[in-house]
Amino acid sequence: MDEPTVDETAPAILLESHLAEVGGLPVFRALPQRGRRMVGAWCLLDRFGPINVTPQRTMTVGPHPHIGLHTVTWLLAGQVLHSDSLGTQQPIRPAQLNLMTAGAGVVHAEDSRGQAGGVLDGVQLWVAQPEATRHDPASFAHHSVLPVVDLGTALATVLIGTFDAAFSPAPVDSPLVGVDITGGGMVHLPLDPTFEHGIFVLHGAPRIAGSEASPNQLVYVGTGRAAVALDLGDGARVLLLGGRPFDEPIFMWWNFIARDRSEIAMAYADWQFKGRRFAPVASTLDRIEAPRPNWLP
Repeated sequence: MDEPTVDETAPAILLESHLAEVGGLPVFRALPQRGRRMVGAWCLLDRFGPINVTPQRTMTVGPHPHIGLHTVTWLLAGQVLHSDSLGTQQPIRPAQLNLMTAGAGVVHAEDSRGQAGGVLDGVQLWVAQPEATRHDPASFAHHSVLPVVDLGTALATVLIGTFDAAFSPAPVDSPLVGVDITGGGMVHLPLDPTFEHGIFVLHGAPRIAGSEASPNQLVYVGTGRAAVALDLGDGARVLLLGGRPFDEPIFMWWNFIARDRSEIAMAYADWQFKGRRFAPVASTLDRIEAPRPNWLP
């Protein structure tokens, strides 16, 4: 087994996000992409915003299903109302964390029409569930208070997992970490060398492991590092994501994460034909129909 390196500026891989659309808004999608499908169990990273909200331009993601994943919603600005088939109606605001576990099946909607104006900005991430939990019942958790680590010239809010001996209250079912870091100057981030890590730029122009990066770029720093050098410059904000490399093959299609096409086909049929797996959601937004899998006859 290779010894972990302590070279904090060892070369990293710079990955560009690509544009997609979710709920009528453009999003920058950093994961998955051809150059990097996952970072640990993190398998989707969408940045929405910053946009100036108007009655005609806001987030309106109607009821839609998930299986086999956790959704992690983290706002930088604005407000979103989360509604789900468990009966949850939870507004989320900056510095708060929404964590929904789909398991065998859940439905949710995301609605920012209650935000009359101002800026909407945030990220939604997906985490693939391991075999041990992916068939469990769905659940939802909201955390309005999260631990913050003082890094000297920066602050680190621990969303998921453990960072520098601080523990997030959010439950996880695989070795994982997610940290929001904001501030200026040079900081040295302690890392678990058994994890692979990526750093996503939210604001500013930081140097990460010696590489210059811009907003909506993901810097993949790999495994085997005990630390990484992060120069936040005059003021930047980044999201550190990490986890033990996920050793289960996944089949990801639309809003579903499974292991093969037959599971996806069953979930598609349950949603399209209103099977009992997916309960209704108390939302005035229109239900989102699933595209037909292209391998079905």
